[in-house]
Formats: sequence, structure tokens, C-alpha cells
Amino acid sequence: MTFTTQRKVRFQHCDPAGIVFYPRYFEMINSVVEDWFEEIVQQDFNYLHVESGAGVPTVSINTQFCAPSRLGEILTFELAVQAVGHSSLTLQINAYCADQKRLTSRLTLVFMNLHSGKSMPWTDTMRQHFIVDNL
Repeated sequence: MTFTTQRKVRFQHCDPAGIVFYPRYFEMINSVVEDWFEEIVQQDFNYLHVESGAGVPTVSINTQFCAPSRLGEILTFELAVQAVGHSSLTLQINAYCADQKRLTSRLTLVFMNLHSGKSMPWTDTMRQHFIVDNL
């Protein structure tokens, strides 16, 4: 199941040329992942990180930038689960403006205990929402 959300390119995202400065895309990607966890996995980051003492750090990210995005544009982000491991999760995120692809990113998260710093298995409650869907 593909999760879709939108982000408006704001002044804070842009460099002096008026296009998105590439590190800002990583902030947008993280916000898409955070929204997906809250809306689909039903685990908001406050509960996950603060109350339960767990975390989902990104351990790998590979991103291709296909075309520049400009101030004021609306980007549509699509997130799909690519693979589920014992404690890892690989996601594919594509961003578009209208029909033009702006970026594609493949990232791997690991479920971990923030106190011990060790990985741990996904809970059954979370795992039931990890439906593999190749974009």
C-alpha cells in the first residue's frame, strides 16, 4: 500500500538560486516517514521515541535527484515498503511535481532500543502495517 502526502517548497528549503538545497530534501523525506509512522503504522514519533524508548534511525539512504524543485511548488511524495526484516525496514520514496519525478530515495530504518542502543524485532502491532509494495 503506497502512502501519499504533499509538501510545499518553502523559502526555508531553497538556496539563493531558488531551488531546493539538497539537504532539505532529507528533512522532507524524514517528515514523510514520520507522517507514515503516525498515520499508517499508528505509532507517532513522540510515543515511539519519548514514551516507549524505541527509535527508528536511518542506517542507509540512497537518493537520486532527477530535476530541481522551486520555491512555491507542491511536491507529492509516495512511500512504499520494499522489504521487512527482523528489525529493519526498507522504504522507497519518490517525489513528483505534477508528472515530473524530482527524486527517488531508498532508505533502511532499524528498530532499536534507545537505552541500550541495540536493535530489536518489530512488534506484531507495527509489522501488520508493513505491506510490501514495489513502486
